[in-house]
Amino acid sequence: MQKPPIWLLTCGNQSLRTLQVESGLYPWYNDYRLPEHLGGGQISVRLHQDEDDRRRKFNRTENVRPIPPSDPDFPRLYGRRNDSESLNRSLEDTLFLGMAHSLGWRRQQVEMLGWALMVNALTLARHRAAEDLEAAA
Repeated sequence: MQKPPIWLLTCGNQSLRTLQVESGLYPWYNDYRLPEHLGGGQISVRLHQDEDDRRRKFNRTENVRPIPPSDPDFPRLYGRRNDSESLNRSLEDTLFLGMAHSLGWRRQQVEMLGWALMVNALTLARHRAAEDLEAAA
């Protein structure tokens, strides 16, 4: 039996959702309500790559945006992309041969939480040091 979808975002004419499929994965979909002049109704757009995309050499995750540039939230969210990619790169740099340091998803989750706590603690320490320098000046 398929689990019900998990709705993550609903705003205006767009919804972002995922659901668990037989393989245990959670593919992502955007649902759009079409305006009446385009026929009305709703369409679903898959946000993950499948075999057809691989065969056509179409990288869907690079070319289909879950939140379009015309969305009012796009500038605020897209501006955080560089920070996210920088953090992901920093994390990947800690992995020997790109592999996790621990076995099993629970241990890996603890490892990721520990890494995030370390990054946040270092950021806080640097911020406080900068405040101390400003106060001394």
